[in-house]
Amino acid sequence: MTREELKELGLTDEQIEKVMASHGKALNAVKDKADKVETLESQVEDYKTQLADRDKQLKDLGEKAKGNEELTAQIEELKQQNEATKTEYEEKLQKQSFDHVLEKSLTGAKVKNVKAVRALLDMEMIKLDGDTLKGLDEQVTKLKETDAYLFESEDDKTKPPKIVTPGNPDGGDNTGDDPFAAKLAKYK
Repeated sequence: MTREELKELGLTDEQIEKVMASHGKALNAVKDKADKVETLESQVEDYKTQLADRDKQLKDLGEKAKGNEELTAQIEELKQQNEATKTEYEEKLQKQSFDHVLEKSLTGAKVKNVKAVRALLDMEMIKLDGDTLKGLDEQVTKLKETDAYLFESEDDKTKPPKIVTPGNPDGGDNTGDDPFAAKLAKYK
């Protein structure tokens, strides 16, 4: 939104400044996250390139070392280590992706405390399929029925806060067991 559009809506200059400041904060937060994602994506590409280079170097070295049993055994060991590293790295990326999609899904389900709800989920039943989690919706639906307090409700947003005025909450007449009240009543 531009300042001109806000002015056309009838906002004052002070209101426009507040809206623009709030919008700027939100925009900066999104930009920071986008920068982090770009950095992580470039790191992933760097790691993939490094692994491919290692594999090529090992293949070339293996061809040169034919006939030398000890060197060939070392090369095979390095190939296995590279495969293990590659597998570990891919598993780590899958876990990060799973965690991100899970947190996003729980936030979308209006969960008050993601960590608490996550502890109640049976993670073995939830599988990542592209950008969706299979098995999550059923569990969230059951939790909404059994532990509704973990989720934001529409009532929370529409119910005005209860305001209590100071003073005697039951509106008593102050003539109970108070000895001063009895003496005061004699003089009336």
